Amino acid sequence: MITHNFNTLDLLTSPVWIVSPFEEQLIYANSAARLLMQDLTFSQLRTGPYSVSSQKELPKYLSDLQNQHDIIEILTVQRKEEETALSCRLVLRELTETEPVIIFEGIEAPATLGLKASRSANYQRKKQGFYARFFLTNSAPMLLIDPSRDGQIVDANLASLNFYGYNHETMCQKHTWEINMLGRRVMPIMHEISHLPGGHKPLNFVHKLADGSTRHVQTYAGPIEIYGDKLMLCIVHDITEQKRLEEQLEHAAHHDAMTGLLNRRQFYHITEPGQMQHLAIAQDYSLLLIDTDRFKHINDLYGHSKGDEVLCALARTLESCEVYWQ
Repeated sequence: MITHNFNTLDLLTSPVWIVSPFEEQLIYANSAARLLMQDLTFSQLRTGPYSVSSQKELPKYLSDLQNQHDIIEILTVQRKEEETALSCRLVLRELTETEPVIIFEGIEAPATLGLKASRSANYQRKKQGFYARFFLTNSAPMLLIDPSRDGQIVDANLASLNFYGYNHETMCQKHTWEINMLGRRVMPIMHEISHLPGGHKPLNFVHKLADGSTRHVQTYAGPIEIYGDKLMLCIVHDITEQKRLEEQLEHAAHHDAMTGLLNRRQFYHITEPGQMQHLAIAQDYSLLLIDTDRFKHINDLYGHSKGDEVLCALARTLESCEVYWQ
């Protein structure tokens, strides 16, 4: 049980949230953080319209944090009764031997780091420069973006053209919000990223290709000055297959392989007291036990394969009644 007194954190002007990674519950928020939360929960801060992260589940950060990797999340917070984005740096601390916590420290961008109009309207790639060789020959999709011009894409390498399916001229007429499924909601996120020094773990987005299909991507983005222009370099990594495998593994861990119903492990998980607040029915609930009459007789008479078919049919019947029960 964590019994630390965190009241001294209220002296800080930067927002700080202390979170239990395993229960994913807020332990403490200082006064600056509470001002940004208003009536929102910490879970809502992480899943709001401007929220971006590289991991949905906090325990997946633990290995990287233990190795002192720089991890950034962007939360959706309230400022002047409007939702906006806030960058946070994540730090792991051992408050007790058994209960590590993750500290979310808000990064307030100084006014001096605000975006300034660049000369990217006249940007031309210098073919013999080091940047051009690095940019053109890299096998990773790379975009050069001007945040001060509404996220205008000012250059794209060959790998990105192959990935997105556009020619160079069309690609450089687009803005980041036109290829990002967040649409214009990505703009506050992009402005937050433009203030960061770079080197942090990538953030996850869903991008739209020329043929209308979508891909899950991790983007490594950071400010860069090229030929006097203040721009952003964005390196795109396709993680669609990785996401598909992760979803398959997660489904296999929580569902019965034959019937597809939630398994006992998931039942215990969602009925834990700490998890009830995340359920649609967070109050009292009933547990219905169903016994299949003469099921052993079916197995003995028709074989286990027919018995399996009966169980699957029963599972589909139960699923069809789910809405009625709710």
